[in-house]
Amino acid sequence: MMTVAVFPNLIKPETGAVLRRIRDFLAARGARIMLPRVRAAEFGMEDCGVDGIETLPADFALSLGGDGTLLGICRRYAANPVPVCGINMGTLGFMADIEQNELEQRLEKLCAGDYHVEWRPFLAGYVTKPDGTEHFLGHAINDIVVMKGDVARIISLALQVNDTPLVECKADGFIVATPTGSTAYSLSAGGPIMNPMVKGIVLTPICPHTLNIRPLIIREEDAVHIHLIDTRQSIIVTLDGQETTPIHPDDTVTVKCSDVRAGIIKFEDKDYYQILRTKLWRNC
Repeated sequence: MMTVAVFPNLIKPETGAVLRRIRDFLAARGARIMLPRVRAAEFGMEDCGVDGIETLPADFALSLGGDGTLLGICRRYAANPVPVCGINMGTLGFMADIEQNELEQRLEKLCAGDYHVEWRPFLAGYVTKPDGTEHFLGHAINDIVVMKGDVARIISLALQVNDTPLVECKADGFIVATPTGSTAYSLSAGGPIMNPMVKGIVLTPICPHTLNIRPLIIREEDAVHIHLIDTRQSIIVTLDGQETTPIHPDDTVTVKCSDVRAGIIKFEDKDYYQILRTKLWRNC
């Protein structure tokens, strides 16, 4: 029996109707669906609720929401790589491959195995204390951002790649992004767009107070070290904009590509450059 994990976003008003369409379609084909127990109760589907859903085997997972919902699900499956397919309930939806008006058609392809999985790299974030101890912050599929904690201040940061110091400058922060995340915060900060299957890491400064630094693409094998120079200032680290950790004076944040991969389901008739044209340049 096929098992499908479903993660609905509560905020979207149309989620309930889409969830019922999914349940009816899969039930007619003898497939089992499971939801996180709390979500199942909220949508009146208690018989589908399970605990520890990310630890249970599934053929694939469905994300009902925007890209943020899909990012969170990918992180949940970091230790149990189940491929995830996004159903776009948001606006842009770069990562989601199913629009609501084509739901049943795409579900048919999923049930038939007519898709491929793109294994996207995670970033791993660490913080090193002044005494040399290192703590793991977590994984991110879009970006890890080191930024100011005080709204009205810029911060003094030193950027190093591997063993080579690159630059010291005042800025609102630095974005370290995967190619998947190049169309997210990094793009808004002036970074380049990268095809998500290109191997590399994007470094994008946020509002640097200098003309001598520009976005930089480095190798997937490189390690990025960001150090807070001025110990009087506060700084935070965010993972995909969803998890936040305060960083203390004289800490160093290290970001590197992880061995962990997120499986994103894609269909053959969905072209990346067509998606860019539709999502970014629809009015051109």
